[in-house]
Amino acid sequence: MKNIFFWAAIGTLAFAAFANAVSPYVGQDGRGIKALSQQEVDDYLNGKGLGYAKAAELNHYPGPRHVLDLSKALALTEEQTKRTQAIHDVMKERAITLGKQLVEKEQELDRQFANGSINAELLNSLLLDIGSLQAKIRYVHLSAHLEQKALLTKHQVHQYDQLRGYGNPNGAGRDHSH
Repeated sequence: MKNIFFWAAIGTLAFAAFANAVSPYVGQDGRGIKALSQQEVDDYLNGKGLGYAKAAELNHYPGPRHVLDLSKALALTEEQTKRTQAIHDVMKERAITLGKQLVEKEQELDRQFANGSINAELLNSLLLDIGSLQAKIRYVHLSAHLEQKALLTKHQVHQYDQLRGYGNPNGAGRDHSH
C-alpha cells in the first residue's frame, strides 16, 4: 500500500513539473507579429493610448479624448471644446503615424527572426528604432495631457478625476482604460 502512495506522489509531482513547463506563449506563435497581440497592433494603427499616458492621467492631467467624452459634465466652454478637439486630433494623427512606423519595425524584427537572417547589429538597430518610436508615441500622448490640463480650471480637473473614479476609495467611476 505504501508503494502505491509513493508512486502516486511521484506521478503527481511529474505531472506538476510538466504542467509548469508549458510556456505562457502557447498560441502566440501563430500571430502575424509575434511580439504584439492583434489588439495592440490595432491600437497602434488607430492612435490609441495603450496606457502610455498613465503617469499623466493618474496624476491629475486629464486626457483630451476623455475630456471630450465628459464635456457636458465638465461644463466645457465652446472655446475649451474647440481647443480640446484640436489637441485630440493632432495627438491622434501623430500617434497613428508613429504607430504605423512601430508596427512596421516590429514586423521587420519578426521577419528577420523568422527567416534566420537576424544578427547582433541588425537586432540592435531594430530595437533602438522600436524603443525610439515607443518613446515618441508616449511623448505624443503625455504632451497632449499637458496641453489639456492647461485648458481646464482646477475645478474641472477635480471633476474629471471624480468622474473617472480617481481618488475614490472604492474606485467607482467611469471606464479607466486609456
